Amino acid sequence: MSSSGFYDAGPLKQVATNLFYGWGYNFYRVENQLRADDQLVRSKAAGLLGTAMASVSQAEAEYRRQFLPAPTRAKPFPDHAAIAAAQSLERLAKGIGALEGLIQHQPVPENDRVTQRFRQEAPTLKVLIHYDEQLVGQCDLLRSMVNGQDGASILAKLPDLEGGLEAIRATLLSREAVLLDRAL
Repeated sequence: MSSSGFYDAGPLKQVATNLFYGWGYNFYRVENQLRADDQLVRSKAAGLLGTAMASVSQAEAEYRRQFLPAPTRAKPFPDHAAIAAAQSLERLAKGIGALEGLIQHQPVPENDRVTQRFRQEAPTLKVLIHYDEQLVGQCDLLRSMVNGQDGASILAKLPDLEGGLEAIRATLLSREAVLLDRAL
């Protein structure tokens, strides 16, 4: 059997190219590279928040072990201040986790012909990368503030941490506004 006709780059390449274009994808378009970069950066930012959430959860568990011991006959009820502090740590961890989910599910410009007709995709993605860079910086700062800290030190920084969460939410809203053509 002759191997010269098995892989003829001309017709097979044309079929592959038509399939990729039909699916809306072209390996060599800058927009596809920018979209992939955007998704990668957001996954890294979400990973930073995942690490921060794990640190806060661990600090909360240790705080509960230390300050909320099992009830005894002498002291059947736990200290209300310790309960409130543990609940604050729990709320912080849940807030960080919620932001992690929001980051992972942030939209990107659609890769279809209608969107391409009305919007220049590459400039939009470049603006999104700007917000994503800011997002990564904010997430890393939050992670560094809680990483390896105990519950008491996290509680001491709680106002700053809550401010950081609000800053991340504001960045996400600004990023979303770009996609909805309501740039802030």
